[in-house]
Amino acid sequence: MNENQNSRAEVSSKAIKWDTIIIGAGAGGLATAICLSKAGQKVLVLEKHDVPGGWCHSFYLDGHRFTPGVHYVGLLEEGETTNNLYRGLGIANDLTFFRMNPNAYEHCWLGEERFDFPNNFDLLIERLQEKFPKEKKNIHTYLNLIKTVSEEVQMIPHIKGFWNKLFMPYKTRHMGKHAPFTLNKIINRHIKDPLLKRILNIQCGDHALAPDKVSFLMHAGLMTHYFSGGFYPMGGGGALIKSMTNAIKKHNGEVWTQSGVQKILIDKGSDKKAIGVELEDGSKLYANQIVSNADPEITYKKLIGEQYLSKKLLKKLNKTKYSCTSLMLFMTVDYDLRKAGLDSGNIWKMPNRDENAFYAEMMKSDLSNNNAFEGMFISCTSLKDPSSYDGKYHTLEAITLVDYTPFEKFKNESEQRSQEYLDFKELLTKKMLKGLEEVVPGISKHIVQLELGTPITNEYYVNTTRGSIYGTEKSIWNIGPFAFKSKSEIQNLYLCGSSVLSHGVAGASHSGVDTAAKILGCTSKDLITPDDSQKIQLFDAEDDSDYPEWLVKKINLKRTRAEAKEKLAT
Repeated sequence: MNENQNSRAEVSSKAIKWDTIIIGAGAGGLATAICLSKAGQKVLVLEKHDVPGGWCHSFYLDGHRFTPGVHYVGLLEEGETTNNLYRGLGIANDLTFFRMNPNAYEHCWLGEERFDFPNNFDLLIERLQEKFPKEKKNIHTYLNLIKTVSEEVQMIPHIKGFWNKLFMPYKTRHMGKHAPFTLNKIINRHIKDPLLKRILNIQCGDHALAPDKVSFLMHAGLMTHYFSGGFYPMGGGGALIKSMTNAIKKHNGEVWTQSGVQKILIDKGSDKKAIGVELEDGSKLYANQIVSNADPEITYKKLIGEQYLSKKLLKKLNKTKYSCTSLMLFMTVDYDLRKAGLDSGNIWKMPNRDENAFYAEMMKSDLSNNNAFEGMFISCTSLKDPSSYDGKYHTLEAITLVDYTPFEKFKNESEQRSQEYLDFKELLTKKMLKGLEEVVPGISKHIVQLELGTPITNEYYVNTTRGSIYGTEKSIWNIGPFAFKSKSEIQNLYLCGSSVLSHGVAGASHSGVDTAAKILGCTSKDLITPDDSQKIQLFDAEDDSDYPEWLVKKINLKRTRAEAKEKLAT
């Protein structure tokens, strides 16, 4: 009997009632759990997978680590919002991040055109103005608008007091003016050069929606999140999740893995009320509040059932669109990727043509041909996290966006996959490699191991609707006042995660804090006031000159062990 089963048996025998049960151990659910357990609640987190983390979990292939959903995090410098979030959650002391290439945390490849995003707002403007001198004034105006609108959005939850609220429309006037529009509408007002637009919109891959569909506010927030650069956690996403689960346990909360929930229990009285959950093994657990970190489709239609939902909510659910899905190629190579031209910065590879048309093509493309994927995101995690590099083998993650429809016929297969699925997966792997070869010629000859994650993989391990990678589609109709609320229409039932407040590692975590605040009757700021005793360690991935002795030892030990393993093998 494992630890989870022991705990479960104890609960059954003593009929323990929890204050809050949280379904799903993604970043949002774990952030909720930290805040509630710190407030003294008895909290239980239930996770279907055998490890917590959701998209942020890490896994290993022959000793080499990969993380499907953590590629970079922004606003981690002292005083910035993500830094304050982790300090406020009490996990900062357990975290070390590497600052990705400050000169180019994003490499933009548009056909033959190249542009590098620096981790400095003023330098970004200067670099763009140098490349597009005719757009000098427009670049300055547009990027400052992006920054202003994002700052106003972040201001709203912290506006308190009668007079401040009275003047809120004035204080957030730029946000209000631009809120009804798509990114395409706003950028076309300010920028004329088509190539410049494509460069500025390259990060649309971070919400997986074309400029003519995504909310301008959403994209403004995303761009601002990385204006001071990108950071990668030492130990991958798994290290971030470990710090969060440790914080929960420190405050007497519990996290159970391999504990899938099949039903949210509803009191059948006149006032619909969530009272507990039923696990896949049939056991029932009861709580004063239930929080679902699953997406709204799974929460409401699968875990609750339509019979308990209002017509208004059902209508919203039936109209809701989810983000597209993805293919993720995980690779280990015996190749010096620095000499091949890679560094700790991400590479966005796209054709130099209309991006709206290209996004539409990606969702309608014939995946059965042998052509290379034109659009890819490429990340070398062993260069982002120097402590993970063993001196010989590099790890790569390459991603492309796809529609779920071609995978629909495989969704009900068991772990024993059909030959048709395996053949399709092999074809897709070859298409991914062809695209990767255009960035790193000859890399296919140096593959030690590779594995392709498909939309079916996403459904199986992360339990998302149609393998979606960012929750609900980030159009105007799924964000802000139109997003799913953290407090549901069913009493004592709350939601958190990428479909509620925002997506991404930081966005989902902030959502978890916001949900905890709703339960506790306070503000998010009350729950994550930065703790002066907490401090994140930040180092440069490209410069090891200021690494402390413990980090140098860690890196050297990794390489020494790898060398010893090689000798034993020969």
